[in-house]
Amino acid sequence: MPASPLMRVRIHGAAGEVTGSCHLVECLDRKVLLDCGLIQGGREEAARNAAGFGFDAAAIDAVVVSHAHIDHIGRLPLLVKRGFRGPIHATPATIDLARIMLEDSASLAAADAERENRHRQARGEAPTTPLYGLREVADTLRLMRALPYGEPAQLFPGIDLDFENAGHILGAASVRLRATRQGQQRSLVFSGDIGPANVPILHDPTPRREADLVLLESTYGDRLHRSRAATVAELGAILDHARRDGGNVLIPAFAVGRSQEILYWLARHYEEWNLDEWKIYLDSPMATKVISVYQRHADLFDGEAAALRRAGKDPFRLPNLRLISDVQDSMALNRRAEGCIIIAGSGMCTGGRIRHHLRHNLARPNTDILFVGYQAQGTLGRKLVDGADSVRLFGETIPVRAQRHTIGGLSAHADQAGLLDWYGHFRNRPRVALIHGEDRQRQALDKQLRERFGVEALLPKPRAVIDL
Repeated sequence: MPASPLMRVRIHGAAGEVTGSCHLVECLDRKVLLDCGLIQGGREEAARNAAGFGFDAAAIDAVVVSHAHIDHIGRLPLLVKRGFRGPIHATPATIDLARIMLEDSASLAAADAERENRHRQARGEAPTTPLYGLREVADTLRLMRALPYGEPAQLFPGIDLDFENAGHILGAASVRLRATRQGQQRSLVFSGDIGPANVPILHDPTPRREADLVLLESTYGDRLHRSRAATVAELGAILDHARRDGGNVLIPAFAVGRSQEILYWLARHYEEWNLDEWKIYLDSPMATKVISVYQRHADLFDGEAAALRRAGKDPFRLPNLRLISDVQDSMALNRRAEGCIIIAGSGMCTGGRIRHHLRHNLARPNTDILFVGYQAQGTLGRKLVDGADSVRLFGETIPVRAQRHTIGGLSAHADQAGLLDWYGHFRNRPRVALIHGEDRQRQALDKQLRERFGVEALLPKPRAVIDL
């Protein structure tokens, strides 16, 4: 009878899609979950979030989190609500960001449920309940345990864990799990989300050298990003054009990572882009809190960002930047038809204050909307990027006359070349399973892996099992 594998990986999310990262590793009679992310999109995705995990939450021994984006941590409180009581391991910066992200997620879920229940009451239907609340978030945060980059730790007897910098956002990590039994050893590397090289604020991703299996993200596995220099020049040109148009600029941006990078480039090119002629608003209580985390973890900044701060050009203290937290102040922005650069979440326009700003600005031809991040299938952002003539917002049909710009070069994800470069540092050319990407992107990256390294990737479907 063959011996049981040292490790068995069960894919429970982000297989053939980008959001909902969740992978179960079974080794040495332990069950370790890699990420537990929210599936983002519309009503269908919301129903999937509320459904079962595909495993018993109470049977999970530990969770390891790659980073604090909601599609990687957004169902952790639901996991706790359904019985999980083990430790949750993450980097210190990820833990600080997770508090902000999860509390915001719970508040949004409560607001959505309240709005939905008003409609249900009018129809005589039973009320719905949020996926989880602030109590479950607090319970989740109490389980989190900090592990810095490059410091191996014993997760359980025979199972070791370590984090290395993945770029992407502050605190993001690639994860290595290593299991040892009777002289045999197997290691799994989970890439998390890999950031591109040479981006502001963050250090480049730290390469890995050895593994038996790599779970590799493939968000942009089918394309190359424009260079950062060309992308920043494009951003400046769009802002110049918008200034002459006399309208507002809306930038849907993730509260973690993208909002801070946008502010960095505005600070870096403040005089060159005549930004003193604008009123700049970061209309996101969450992003404002995130800025304080960035300042608390300034030791993670790269040399260029540290030098900019020393030169008095702190991107978080621009002279005409206003950080908006109060709801009334946010609503007041909708009475301004010109001269505003408004950065607001959510990045895919699935919730948050950006939806209100879109409601008041989409019909204006002199509005410019800058999409600076990935827009998943089924999201409002994706519909706008794909050229929708009208969209539904708050029960209204809104015509889209605004000018739309997709600035892909600001992605926090590595492109195809970056992913191949990151994998290329593995000396032993390990097996690789492509996750966190739609099938077209996975197939394109698989083709390049075969041609460059002679490695045929696995393209797992949901519930797939991979043995080591």
